[in-house]
Amino acid sequence: ASFSPLCFFSEEWQHEMDVTLDPDTANPFLILSDDGKQVRCGDTKQNLPDNPERFNYCFCVLGKEGFSSGRFYYEVQVNRKTDWDLGVVRESVNRKGIYALSPQNGLWTVVLRNGNEYKVCADPPVLLSLREKSQKVGVFVDYEEGLVSFYDVEARSHIYSFTGQSFTEKLYPYFSPGQHFGGKNLAPLIITPVIKTEYC
Repeated sequence: ASFSPLCFFSEEWQHEMDVTLDPDTANPFLILSDDGKQVRCGDTKQNLPDNPERFNYCFCVLGKEGFSSGRFYYEVQVNRKTDWDLGVVRESVNRKGIYALSPQNGLWTVVLRNGNEYKVCADPPVLLSLREKSQKVGVFVDYEEGLVSFYDVEARSHIYSFTGQSFTEKLYPYFSPGQHFGGKNLAPLIITPVIKTEYC
């Protein structure tokens, strides 16, 4: 039987997870929607407690629920943005000061920079060549397999996979809407329900 990546992609959807953003982890410049499904960068730093969970330098926020087993999948709308980071991080990730986005530091991420530069944050980084700009990105994790995969939902195509990773801690969904760059990157990242469509 021939292998269809679309059939494989539809398999991921069965593990949809309802992700809500955790305000206690959000950088003080980030503005979260009341329902915890959207995040964007604001103009001013909010007066928030610098609790241990909060990222105080990088413009990012985590999902509320972490996972230490099984599979999970979620989708994020990224259209109208020039910069973003998406992926998962381990629970003990450094939340204070500057750090490099890399698996060695407990972050498995794909990023967009300058509107058209897609990159895998690995050591060394991997530049990606996407045929068209992603509007919605799907993130799939198989904890036991050590797998983190990224998909272009609208194009129904695979973007990149981290394979053979060794997870020993809880993993949390990771989101950065990026700085707004004078209004060029104001659109929010939006966690969206998975629209289950049969392709097989």
